[in-house]
Amino acid sequence: MPFTSPTSNSSKIAPIRPTARPAAGSGASPAASLSDYIARVQAIPTLSREEEVELACRVRDSNNRDAARRLIEANLRYVVAIALSHRRYGVRLADLIAEGNVGLVIALRRFDPSRGTRFVTYAAHWIRAYVLGHVIRAWSIVGVGAGPLRSKVFFRLRREKARILASTNDAAEATARLAERFGTTPDKILMLAQRLEARDVSLDAKVFDDGTATLVDTLAAGSPTQEEAYSGCERGAAVVARVRQAMEKLDPRERFIVEVRIMADAREELSLAEIGRRLGVSRERARQLEARAKDKLRHELEGYASDFASEAA
Repeated sequence: MPFTSPTSNSSKIAPIRPTARPAAGSGASPAASLSDYIARVQAIPTLSREEEVELACRVRDSNNRDAARRLIEANLRYVVAIALSHRRYGVRLADLIAEGNVGLVIALRRFDPSRGTRFVTYAAHWIRAYVLGHVIRAWSIVGVGAGPLRSKVFFRLRREKARILASTNDAAEATARLAERFGTTPDKILMLAQRLEARDVSLDAKVFDDGTATLVDTLAAGSPTQEEAYSGCERGAAVVARVRQAMEKLDPRERFIVEVRIMADAREELSLAEIGRRLGVSRERARQLEARAKDKLRHELEGYASDFASEAA
């Protein structure tokens, strides 16, 4: 009976079909299922070098499925060991094991037993690559990708940072020493650390475990509050009323110029020459009437503008 690996969100084909959920009605927790899986994997006997070569040759020469299954199952313990060594990054152990199993299958497809290398020595590279790749992808869905360069820098930066912080508590000194080891400036190290170590946070996550409020509820809204909207409507109405009062102090010609030139939209605004033709005056006289209308409006509204500014403050 082939073993089953822990469940994973990965869409890749796993070497063993993932079905590590407890049976219905068993009452077993996912953690208990994972512990049971690890115990069963550890109980599988290891293969001797001769057995391993014989099975690998059968896989290479005739793609024998039974030989492939035996090789994979005998090396699942090493997938678990590598996954356990990377669980400190906050990724689910079951996901790490499932990704490592994918790497184990890829290694089996590429393994050449004629080179005299033990299968686990060759497979460890692929297992670790898939595990580390999953750590990088799970760390952040936003940023600089999950390629080999980012993976190398990510883990080296964390490793060197941990070593330096073990000998000093001074953050500035630690950053300077990191910059020296990486051959760059402290500012670039801070920027690199921020980009590589940033974790994604769901806006749907609860602010407190025992509450219902989420992080999105704590974000400042871009729209005005009800009080601000109401105050804005009041001020707008007061401004309109005050302008209407000021317009009543103008004579008919001045009011006409203000309406068709100052208060009109850009597409409907009349030129001074057109205004002069309609009023039966010259263009220069129309300009003088416009200037006089502006002076009257300025005089009428200056006091209201200062009162409005003091209220807003």
